[in-house]
Amino acid sequence: MDIEDPLGPLDPNFGAQFQRDYRRPPCQLYLVSPLDVGGAFPDRLKRALEAGPVAAFQFRVKDIDQHSAAALAEPLQRICADADVAFIVNDSIALAKRLGADGVHLGQDDGDPQEARSELGAAAQIGVTCHASRHLAMEAGEAGADYVAFGAFHPTVTKTTEHVADPVLLSWWSTVFEIPCVAIGGITPVTAPALVTAGADFLAVSHAVWGGDEAAAVQAFEAALAR
Repeated sequence: MDIEDPLGPLDPNFGAQFQRDYRRPPCQLYLVSPLDVGGAFPDRLKRALEAGPVAAFQFRVKDIDQHSAAALAEPLQRICADADVAFIVNDSIALAKRLGADGVHLGQDDGDPQEARSELGAAAQIGVTCHASRHLAMEAGEAGADYVAFGAFHPTVTKTTEHVADPVLLSWWSTVFEIPCVAIGGITPVTAPALVTAGADFLAVSHAVWGGDEAAAVQAFEAALAR
């Protein structure tokens, strides 16, 4: 049993019986930035957002002070606003508040959804990383999260994989809860359809877009999500 999930493993047959609820909105793309968002990256982001539908963009940088992070974020935030794409800050409630971002994505050690709600207001979108744990996801939902993120579903070069999630987790969550779920971790246009079928409301992708031609990648995801 996963020590993070006292509920234990799910019955694998649950996924085989799952049917996506037609009343849930279609699955959407959620872009996560590379760690290097300087230089020509603003132009790359604009090109990606012009290539196809994107619901949200997560600003994710590490090991820099808040002032430097804000300077990097501001042009990207404007590009997202012009494209009507939600701008989500990774990890930092303080930076999200400083920028007036649309929301914040919290890891398990990055603060509490209730604290984020208090600081950012009722309209903020608050997401929480829940790895492969139903227990963590239910706790996040009870604390007021607007979405929960499960993963990694596939090997990823973006960060060290410590938790591996099974698609049946998406099926279970979508059956039991209305709060949207995000699938993350090594997702490509080839592997995307299976996660959509399993119940993902959003697919969070990074290297699959920024590791090559970002416009072509967004178009490929658009086609994959339309299957």
